[in-house]
Amino acid sequence: MSLPREEFARRRRQLMRLVGRDGIAVLPAAPVRHRNNDVEYPYRQDSDFHYLTGFAEPEGVAVLVPGRARAEYILFVRERDPEREAWDGRRAGPAGAKREHGADDAFPIGDLDEILPGLMENRARVFYSMGVYADFDQRVLGWVNGLRTQAKNGRHPPQELVALDHVLHDLRLYKSRRELELMRTAARISARAHVRAMRFVRPGATEYQVTAELLHEFRRHNAEFAYPPIVGGGANSCTLHYRANDAPLVSGELLLIDAGCEYQSYASDITRTIPVNGRFSPAQRAVYQVVLEANRAAIARVRPGRHWNEPHEAAVRVITQGLVRLGLLRGRVPALIKSGAYRRYFMHRTGHWLGLDVHDVGDYKIGDEWRVLEPGMVLTIEPGIYLPAGARGVPKRFRNIGIRIEDDVLVTKGGAEVLSARAPKDPDQIEALMARG
Repeated sequence: MSLPREEFARRRRQLMRLVGRDGIAVLPAAPVRHRNNDVEYPYRQDSDFHYLTGFAEPEGVAVLVPGRARAEYILFVRERDPEREAWDGRRAGPAGAKREHGADDAFPIGDLDEILPGLMENRARVFYSMGVYADFDQRVLGWVNGLRTQAKNGRHPPQELVALDHVLHDLRLYKSRRELELMRTAARISARAHVRAMRFVRPGATEYQVTAELLHEFRRHNAEFAYPPIVGGGANSCTLHYRANDAPLVSGELLLIDAGCEYQSYASDITRTIPVNGRFSPAQRAVYQVVLEANRAAIARVRPGRHWNEPHEAAVRVITQGLVRLGLLRGRVPALIKSGAYRRYFMHRTGHWLGLDVHDVGDYKIGDEWRVLEPGMVLTIEPGIYLPAGARGVPKRFRNIGIRIEDDVLVTKGGAEVLSARAPKDPDQIEALMARG
């Protein structure tokens, strides 16, 4: 499954309408990153560049010139090179950029300095995302300033640099039907990986073995980790961005697994918390029920016309009530919410946008007001409670209980669709699944 060329062409048309006939948009591809010495990290294309081109190679630049008679969409790419391709794989080359990727025209990347200033000339605005790639920033400024120094010779330089990300990221926030198909697939693969992990987990196994189970399920469906997974048992479940994933799993403790795959460049992001020995203790189940209730209350607030913060407000209310019920907070719930007392145990937001990036682009506020949810937006819902052993006032029975339950949720015309629903989160279902192994 992959997106058709027409999907990328539609996106470019949308953006060019916003750029206008007096503007030009310039987007560089992501650079190659080195892991150590001459070993490269697996290449992953810049999300904005991918969104508009579907072109997966490095050393590329996309240029959109609305209304230009000869070519509105131009790609600068690496030339074909049989010697390098024998080592690194096939390149599209300029001819392939036109034939396979829909460019109106294409040139070797080495010709960029010669051609791009001429494309900028007579354009009032250059749309470009400053601050993402520092080296390319300097090249863009150099082209613009070079044209300005030649203004006395009759050249007409751009008068304004406009933040391309401000325009483009609002388009990316609304997922198309085909994008949602990819996101459903990513969530389905990730849910299978969580089920696989639940069946595998047992006392004496290790966090890294669980990580291997997740990766196995991802790779067998041609997906990758969307982010470094968090696989934290016991005390490690209380570290929000735990990364070591190297400790043994101990009977009587919990295991928090925050792992999602990336499929065809689209991310999923799922967290489940399970008992290592397959049975929640009474204290663990009591805390778990609070987080699960908060998760469900927040999802219930994901509806068109609701604002972005309403799911978080619902989760905070439920968690604060639960913390009072468990004896971890004392006082009246409204006052505890107002003072932020719950943040001792629930210190993060309830969600974020999801898409090509795990923490996807898009404004959360418009001016001073929270953004209103609309169909096509996808967000995570991830309340949690974290009770590390060293926390003051935490009774012994609750120590080292870290629980987060995270789902991927699509805003639909009629409400919400939980993309990650196939990953069990009811405690009885989890125990039954782990008992079967």
